[in-house]
Amino acid sequence: MDNQLPKPETLMQRISLIVLVVLLAILTSVLGVHLLRVPDPYINGVLSLSGDPVLGHAIFQMNCAGCHGLQAQGRVGPSLDHISKRKSRVHLIEQVISGKTPPMPQFQPSLQEMADLLSYLEKL
Repeated sequence: MDNQLPKPETLMQRISLIVLVVLLAILTSVLGVHLLRVPDPYINGVLSLSGDPVLGHAIFQMNCAGCHGLQAQGRVGPSLDHISKRKSRVHLIEQVISGKTPPMPQFQPSLQEMADLLSYLEKL
């Protein structure tokens, strides 16, 4: 019978790999950091543009103010005051386009419109 224990360096490598995977899982779930995400062309396109907060405010008024209030103070939807301190740029874009938090509808503006909206949200 060949019941040998793994070599110490192999065992340490396995433990190190397990620790790394656990840390990545914690970062992903607790902190919302997505290190292993496949790049999304829409999100990357938005992030590559400069947004105009004035145009973003107009987009907000047309599409978001009905639920979030005219000044984003909250109504049916939550207040968006200081939202960029609570959510990353990527998370803000995902929130707008995903429709994963009912009753918020799925909404996918053009790349420039999203960059403008993001710029406005960052000013709140």
